Amino acid sequence: MHKIALLLFIIFFIPINALLAQEDVEIIEITEETTPKDIPFAVVEKAPVYPGCFGDDNKKLKECLSYNISAIVSSNFDIKKVSKGLEPGKHYLYVVFKINKEGYVTNVKVRAPKEKSEKDFEKEVIRVMKKIPQMEPGQQKGKDVSVLYSLPISFETK
Repeated sequence: MHKIALLLFIIFFIPINALLAQEDVEIIEITEETTPKDIPFAVVEKAPVYPGCFGDDNKKLKECLSYNISAIVSSNFDIKKVSKGLEPGKHYLYVVFKINKEGYVTNVKVRAPKEKSEKDFEKEVIRVMKKIPQMEPGQQKGKDVSVLYSLPISFETK
């Protein structure tokens, strides 16, 4: 009998005591509204919009942007300015840049063929990238974000 009384005491008294001992606690809701600094072009929720591109289909907006950037590069990139010292054949440049929150191309970086340094190509690549007009910025979670864009450039020297 003594054990049953002790068990009942533990079952009822301790939980009730714990409830009564609680003070009023202010509940603070923590919301995380952090958006990553730079979003890769492949995964951005809403792609930057190149002038003349329109619609709500993100895939088509990305295709339109890519097409227009490639057209600017192919029609303006001067191979003669960068081909000195390269062996004949096909060569690749890899250009990475941001389309910032204001829609401008910034932070242009170049990875060049092994035979030459990036500095040899940087001036020409930056000259061409400056021809890309301001765009509507990309968005993530409804907020304007900088979007990372990679552009391979292939060219052939003789």
